[in-house]
Amino acid sequence: MSEPTSKPKKAKKASLTNQRRQARSYALQALYQWQIAGQPVNEIEAQFRVENDMSDTDIKLFSELLHGIAASKSDLDTLFVDYLDRRIDELDPIELTVLRIGAFELSKRIEVPYRVAINESVELAKIYGATDSHRYVNGVLDKLAQRVRMAEVRAKR
Repeated sequence: MSEPTSKPKKAKKASLTNQRRQARSYALQALYQWQIAGQPVNEIEAQFRVENDMSDTDIKLFSELLHGIAASKSDLDTLFVDYLDRRIDELDPIELTVLRIGAFELSKRIEVPYRVAINESVELAKIYGATDSHRYVNGVLDKLAQRVRMAEVRAKR
């Protein structure tokens, strides 16, 4: 009788990382739709679940980001507005959404290391944002991390 095969730890970690990355990507797209169209979040979530193959997606994270960011949009904006070089309404909608995702993860998902939260947001900006938006996102979120994750940031430097 053969023993059941299991994925090596690195493969499991990579798979989980990819599922989370996919969740963030779908959350960005859904939040963008919510921001532009004003459609209710529940409808957008249902639409995404029907129209996309989410088998390789961390559905729980997708839902948490979508609902959490929509519910706390003003609070999240307040967290990073002081680090912007322009008014919040002048930000590109993708940049704004990526900043909200990063601010949410930095402030509400403490189990996620601050560097991971920033890196994931930067990657989203590279894929979906304007040419240098990833640099802008990195700068804003780095300043925010120094405030909301002060102890963690100091411990890593």
